[in-house]
Amino acid sequence: MRVVNIHRRKINEPIEKVSCLLKTLSTKDDAIWPYEQWPAIRFEDGIKVGSKGGHGRIRYKIIDNNNQGITFQFISPEGFVGTHQLAINSIHENKTEIIHEIKMTTYKKATLLWLIVIRWLHDALIEDAFDKVESYYSLEKKITPYNLWVRVLRFLYK
Repeated sequence: MRVVNIHRRKINEPIEKVSCLLKTLSTKDDAIWPYEQWPAIRFEDGIKVGSKGGHGRIRYKIIDNNNQGITFQFISPEGFVGTHQLAINSIHENKTEIIHEIKMTTYKKATLLWLIVIRWLHDALIEDAFDKVESYYSLEKKITPYNLWVRVLRFLYK
């Protein structure tokens, strides 16, 4: 099954400020990944091209890394073939868009895994990550509520 999954969020800050957060990914001061609610993201050699890592059962390697984004290639689960990318784009001098995009093809049981479990958890995780970035620049903490299915899955996976 062909999968294209895109999340976008506008942040009321210049790209120079938002791009600095990319450097914190997978560090103890991670300002993007919502490790407070989800398995932490880790890479064996840090955030650099060729480094392998992931979070939970999802594994990938970094195939591109620059000031405007990081691209990862799936290693597992078996049947996930493709990439996902975390990118930032300047909308104008004081507004930046963060984008997370999966482009992959799933095969066999990975298709069911995506449709029933991973897609739902992934969408909630990315919204939590975007909430974390938005909250970084705000006095108000942004929280996107989980839908019922995500709450059930999170309960089952504890």
